Amino acid sequence: MGQLEGRTAVVTGGSAGIGLAAAVRLAAEGAHVFVTGRRKEGLEAAVQAIGPSKATAVVGDIADPADLDRLYDAVRARGRGLDVVFANAGIASFATLEQTTEEHFDRTFDINVRGTLFTVQKALPLLNDGASVILNSSVRADDGVEEFGAYAASKAAIRSFARTWANELKDRNIRVNAISPGTIDTSGLDGVVGAEEAPAIKAQFAAKVPLGRIGQPDEVADAVAFLASGQSSFILGANLYIDGGENQV
Repeated sequence: MGQLEGRTAVVTGGSAGIGLAAAVRLAAEGAHVFVTGRRKEGLEAAVQAIGPSKATAVVGDIADPADLDRLYDAVRARGRGLDVVFANAGIASFATLEQTTEEHFDRTFDINVRGTLFTVQKALPLLNDGASVILNSSVRADDGVEEFGAYAASKAAIRSFARTWANELKDRNIRVNAISPGTIDTSGLDGVVGAEEAPAIKAQFAAKVPLGRIGQPDEVADAVAFLASGQSSFILGANLYIDGGENQV
């Protein structure tokens, strides 16, 4: 039996990258995983990768409250409550202070901050006592990389949410923690920097990592599974860096 046998999990942004890797890992530990994202085709492929009997896809945008309601209606219909929420969905794009537009700022914060807040708020009636909520922050919240101002600020807000919500939900023994991945080799990263530029930019980031490489989605998924399980029962309000030492040494 896995560490999450019989549990129910939600993973937002679950059709690719870190979200998909986490959904696969949680299902391997025995959870039934509800995956959500904006692309129907990607979610259908994700369900096949996870295992059709272990996953349910719900198409939706976390920035749209109605889509979140549909997600949690599906969870409610299963009748077992909710044990794990991995609030992973988010976007990133480059813009210097001078280049930042209202549209860029609003889109970044609508999805990364507002979307995360309501992902967790709307889950509250379903969360079983002792559940685990995991928020996806980023090392970019700490390191001041140029052109990532709005994104970094949105991820700093996620880190702050983890502290506050951990306090607010501790009486139900619901543990809220954050993870801060470093540079992870995902299709999302390729989309941000461009396919042609991606190899060179990945090499630049890898050169800053003490372990000499960028991370893989499965390595982040392992940390998510740890925080979702009873193995992390005395961890609350923490921020787990998964960055190969990039921001640590």
